[in-house]
Amino acid sequence: MERGMLRAVVLVLVLICRISTEYYTVKGQPTTTFKECYVGCFVLCMIVPPHSPFDCSFQCLKDCLIPKIPQSTATGTHVDNNFNFCKLGCSASLCSKISTQQNPGGDKVESCVGSCSGQCTKTYLSP
Repeated sequence: MERGMLRAVVLVLVLICRISTEYYTVKGQPTTTFKECYVGCFVLCMIVPPHSPFDCSFQCLKDCLIPKIPQSTATGTHVDNNFNFCKLGCSASLCSKISTQQNPGGDKVESCVGSCSGQCTKTYLSP
C-alpha cells in the first residue's frame, strides 16, 4: 500500500512538473534555459519506472527543443519546422546517450545540442 501511495505522489509531481515545464510566456519565449529544462525533465522522468535513460533523454530533448506555442499564436513556417526537427533528429542521435541514470549530464547535453543547432542553422536558416 505504501509503495502504491509513493507512486501516486510521484506521478502527481511529474504531471505538475510537466504542466509547469510549458515554460513559455504569452509570446512563446522560453523563460528557462535548455539545460534547466532538460535536467529537470530528465530527473523527474527517471523517478517514474520503467523509463530508461534513453527514453527519458529523447522525451526531454523533444520537450525542451521544440517550442510549445499555442496553435492560435503559431506562425511557424515550413523552414522553422524543418529547423526544429533537424535539431531534434541530430540531438536524438548524437546527444541522447550522454545522460545516465545517475547523471543527466546537463552541460554535455547542452553543448551537444548547441552543436546540432549550429549544423541545422547552416542547413535551414543560412541565406
